[in-house]
Amino acid sequence: MNRPYRGRFAPTPSGPLHFGSLVTALAGWLDARYHGGQWLLRIDDLDPPRQQPGAVDTILRQLDAFQLHWDGEPVYQSRRSDRYQRAVDTLLAGGKAFYCTLSRKQLKALDHIHPGPAVAQPPGPDRAVRLAVPDTPRWLDDRLQGRVHADLALEGGAFVIRRRDGLFGYQLACALDDAEMAITDVVRGSDLLSSTLRQQWVLECLGKAAPCYAHLPVVMDPAGGKMSKSAGAAALDSERPGGFLFTALGYVGLTPPSTLRDAGVAEQLAWARANWTPAHQPGGRRLPPPSI
Repeated sequence: MNRPYRGRFAPTPSGPLHFGSLVTALAGWLDARYHGGQWLLRIDDLDPPRQQPGAVDTILRQLDAFQLHWDGEPVYQSRRSDRYQRAVDTLLAGGKAFYCTLSRKQLKALDHIHPGPAVAQPPGPDRAVRLAVPDTPRWLDDRLQGRVHADLALEGGAFVIRRRDGLFGYQLACALDDAEMAITDVVRGSDLLSSTLRQQWVLECLGKAAPCYAHLPVVMDPAGGKMSKSAGAAALDSERPGGFLFTALGYVGLTPPSTLRDAGVAEQLAWARANWTPAHQPGGRRLPPPSI
């Protein structure tokens, strides 16, 4: 891409940031700073039932404690519903999306593969809107994972862009936000690879350019599962950020000297910026995340 680098970090306010969140934020921040670009913050508060009161303020304080400062004002998905609705209307008018009344039970009977526009319904209440998918495999050239293939028709089929309850689908909102924020590079966990291929398709259907992607290996918890809020991952301790940040440097491919272990956050970040390049891929020395 010839556009100026614009990255982003997009946490969901379903709870405080955990160590895996820190690794993702740190990698994206370093990538943006290396390229002399911007690193934006978007709050993906699209689904009110999943949000935790006070989580947004906590996330902002955590990023500040780790001195991962973003550029400009945060963008909130909850304030962009009109943009999402216009995109849905465009896709419906273009015959690329359709109304659907299939229930989860009915989809389960279909092995969770949606049959597509063959079951389209006329407009009306209590209907989801789904985006039809191509019947040919898709591919993505990822900066870290290499070429990734997926057949969207066989991996779930047509997917929701507006739910039956009126809330907008993650794939639509995330894709449209990246395009309208002029994001050129997305750094995030490899657990979102399947979402990325769907988001690319959303953007193609809307005639918008997709960013470049770098999907990091997922940070695992001590039990071998993905570290996540839903799995009860412990929140970052903003009172002692140095130990967390020192360990996170190893997860983004750096090998910090032991003398940095007890250094302040500013010193650790200065060292990281001086030593990090895109050639540093996750997979370096990995210590267990600091315990809470």
